[in-house]
Amino acid sequence: MDDKEILANIDDLIQTEHELRTKLASGEISGAEEHARLAAAEQALDQCWDLLRQRRARREFGQNPEVPAVTPGSGRAHREVRRGR
Repeated sequence: MDDKEILANIDDLIQTEHELRTKLASGEISGAEEHARLAAAEQALDQCWDLLRQRRARREFGQNPEVPAVTPGSGRAHREVRRGR
């Protein structure tokens, strides 16, 4: 997966978050369903951001950007900062 594909996944996941919130507001899904699906989308989004950061850092230091691996729950710190927490 290259940077463009990762960024496309990030865009898709952000769109999913917006759609879930809209569906909750309109009563199409329950709060519990929204919460569960949103948690899964946020975890995937965190992993994408983490992978993108790893790839960029490896490229910056002359290393192969294809080597990094996604780890479960990685990227949480970035997401917390991005959301202002």
